[in-house]
Amino acid sequence: MKEAAMATAAFEDATLDELRAALAPVVAANAAFDGWAPAAVTMAAEQLGIDPDVARAAMPSPVDMIDAWFSHIDRVMMERLPADALAAMKIRQRITALVEARLAAVAPQREALRRALAILAMPQNLARATRLGWRTVDLMWRLAGDTATDYNHYTKRATLGAVYGTTVTVFLDDESEGWADTRAFLSRRIDNIMQFEKAKAQWVGRASSERRLSLSRFIGRLRYPAV
Repeated sequence: MKEAAMATAAFEDATLDELRAALAPVVAANAAFDGWAPAAVTMAAEQLGIDPDVARAAMPSPVDMIDAWFSHIDRVMMERLPADALAAMKIRQRITALVEARLAAVAPQREALRRALAILAMPQNLARATRLGWRTVDLMWRLAGDTATDYNHYTKRATLGAVYGTTVTVFLDDESEGWADTRAFLSRRIDNIMQFEKAKAQWVGRASSERRLSLSRFIGRLRYPAV
């Protein structure tokens, strides 16, 4: 009773965002068995000593529960790979490490993730699902040191989003030791990203050079018109 009272007191002045952060991992653990349903929130609230009505107000829908859990997983990923650890890696290693860190964070709740993805795949949830996916890959690229603001900003995230999505599909059914099959699949896909980025940079460089040459020829004609 004393522990329950202490837990309740700890959340008395918590904001809804703070409640969502506290509830998210516990709700996910329950969702693996009860699905992403109000019952999972109620049970998590009772476990943490939070008023169930307040908890349900913080997480009114399955997608809200999933959103909060994905935010929790992103925080775990950042904690496992602080800036100084990433700074010592090359870009390819950073992206690989970030994806693997996120997969490791969801590994204990793979069934919850499977159920979450089924909900997000529903037509009415596709827009929200896209925003959640973009949020994660954007965070990964920013943690990896990407500062692009032009079209590269979007192509990098779109490419990583596709890679991450297919890797999660492999991961969900991977029974190999230490997810060896998933790691091998991810390594091949990251290679594809790096090759694409290299080819894109070469193409942009050639296009830029051709534009400069074309502009120089045009200016030359203005200065020295043909006779």
